[in-house]
Amino acid sequence: MDCRPSCGACCIAPSITSPIPGMPEGKKAGQRCVQLDELNRCLIFGKPERPAVCSSLRPDMEMCGSDDRHAFAWLAQLEQLTSP
Repeated sequence: MDCRPSCGACCIAPSITSPIPGMPEGKKAGQRCVQLDELNRCLIFGKPERPAVCSSLRPDMEMCGSDDRHAFAWLAQLEQLTSP
């Protein structure tokens, strides 16, 4: 499955604890990553500075569903289930 254009859920909904260029402390859940452009495309996609957690996250029907709302809800639930 390919990413849905202009979704950005995986770059907004989950927390990221590793450094991101422009966000040395990572980001909180629900916070927009500074590496998203105005069309919700990752500016560091495929680059070595992209955090490993981002590179390991792959779109699939379970996570992405049929619309952005599903993706945000699924990722928010995963965040809640995995929070310390």
